[in-house]
Amino acid sequence: MAVDSSLSSPLGPPACEKDAKALRFIEEMTRNADTVQENLLAEILRRNAETEYLRRFKLGGATDRDTFKSKLPIITYEDLQPEIQRIADGDRSPILSAHPISEFLTSSGTSAGERKLMPTIQEELDRRQLLYSLLMPVMNLYVPGLDKGKGLYFLFVKSETKTPGGLPARPVLTSYYKSDKFRSRPYDPYNVYTSPNEAILCPDSFQSMYSQMLCGLLDRLSVLRVGAVFASGLLRAIRFLQLHWSRLANDIESGSLDSEITDPSIRQCMSDILKPDQKLAEFIRRECETENWEGIITRIWPNTKYLDVIVTGAMAQYIPTLEYYSGGLPMACTMYASSECYFGLNLNPMSKPSEVSYTIMPNMAYFEFIPLGGSKAVELVDVKIGKEYELVVTTYAGLCRYRVGDILRVTGFHNSAPQFHFVRRKNVLLSIDSDKTDESELQKAVENASKLLLKECGTRVAEYTSYADTSTIPGHYVLYWELLVREGERQPSHDTLARCCLEMEESLNSVYRQCRVADNSVGPLEIRVVRNGTFEELMDYAISRGASINQYKVPRCVNFTPIVELLDSRVVSAHFSPALPHWTPERRRR
Repeated sequence: MAVDSSLSSPLGPPACEKDAKALRFIEEMTRNADTVQENLLAEILRRNAETEYLRRFKLGGATDRDTFKSKLPIITYEDLQPEIQRIADGDRSPILSAHPISEFLTSSGTSAGERKLMPTIQEELDRRQLLYSLLMPVMNLYVPGLDKGKGLYFLFVKSETKTPGGLPARPVLTSYYKSDKFRSRPYDPYNVYTSPNEAILCPDSFQSMYSQMLCGLLDRLSVLRVGAVFASGLLRAIRFLQLHWSRLANDIESGSLDSEITDPSIRQCMSDILKPDQKLAEFIRRECETENWEGIITRIWPNTKYLDVIVTGAMAQYIPTLEYYSGGLPMACTMYASSECYFGLNLNPMSKPSEVSYTIMPNMAYFEFIPLGGSKAVELVDVKIGKEYELVVTTYAGLCRYRVGDILRVTGFHNSAPQFHFVRRKNVLLSIDSDKTDESELQKAVENASKLLLKECGTRVAEYTSYADTSTIPGHYVLYWELLVREGERQPSHDTLARCCLEMEESLNSVYRQCRVADNSVGPLEIRVVRNGTFEELMDYAISRGASINQYKVPRCVNFTPIVELLDSRVVSAHFSPALPHWTPERRRR
């Protein structure tokens, strides 16, 4: 379709008139970022003026930024937890928001071992949908012809529960996929999925993955992009294909669905899609039965133009594996979001993963930034290029000056809106998928396992460090232990050390345990026992590279290849968790 040249955007020529409108909106918001932020905060404060939380700070009806920042403290989840618990328990008075809290979005961050509950209101769904609607107009600037095919996206709903007061508590993407915004979305030729809604919405992860993969294989020549939310999720899909290609090929050859797929809605929709195709079945067998899976994505889906996955932050560890399976396809990171708030989008989605920057959209929330090492928050438009900041948000749903926990580096500006590179989550030590384990949690888990070790054979953990091993699919936590065996005591048995692995897993937070039990996105924890003196060698190595002997501390997590290789060369035995840890969707009462 020809597009009126007068609709052109500074970002580039739009693919269609709908895209032109979206690109103009981005330009308008980013050109007037400070005014948008000022007006947005005033609107939030006017709307929520009579809430219990804001009345506590005696704003006196003020809606300006200076009064707001002088009277309200910057807070963490723990500061807000009593109010959140009251809402969860059924208190419907306007505690945080004048609009009713419609549900809680469960964060991948945890507090006291349980997922954090982020309050949200119904209209936030519109705000999230707005950001989604901007993604393809930007992508179309870089990749033409996406309306001529489909996207193979592996999307899943996760376990949800209800609070004591009856409000749903679920991950933000589960909330979105179950909403009418997603289920009843209008047809858009630029945003067609191979996976039917019935497959995406199936709560059984095996049946959901199986049917989504099957649909992707049946429609393989229409696929122009392959994706998942996180890089780890796409690699799980490839691993699933490695394990189940024979069954999938049998289904395609016979035109009948595997008997293990019992979900009625999936069976109904697949009866219209699945027809016998012997030629396709033979092709899949030929490609998948070989040991060489290099470039398997482009071999099976030859028209794929890019991968749509998050590969920033902890997900960067999966880039080499994705490059191997995709034959070096570009990886697009399109947006930056969390349970607390959706933040912005990548205006150059085909940039290298190491160069990804997200432009903050000033209409999503009121943003402040605390310089690393500082305490005074600055405005969105006042951040400095090259500096690192911790993100603080104020939302319509009632979060006020809330520390999100993300560390961002300013890389530039689009008009007056800053662009950020995601550096890391604050205090996170280990992460494989949506799990996030900090040093104190890991220390507690080691202590609990050490008690078992001491009780059974009088042995102590003399020193330890950890490593997120992503060479396996799914990835898993590795603990390197150097043991102190008292004279006359026996060496711990393999069974004892395996039970130490499970004890550690039982001690980790609920997000980790859900990844292990329900999502199958993290593999069994492993303890690698190293020979005595290994951690002395580790210190010697660090000192040889310039570390101070007086200030040296054993790193509780390692990822520098020479150090990992040194540790692995000293391993005398390896042990895995023999069972799944306990997990249920229900939250523990505090």
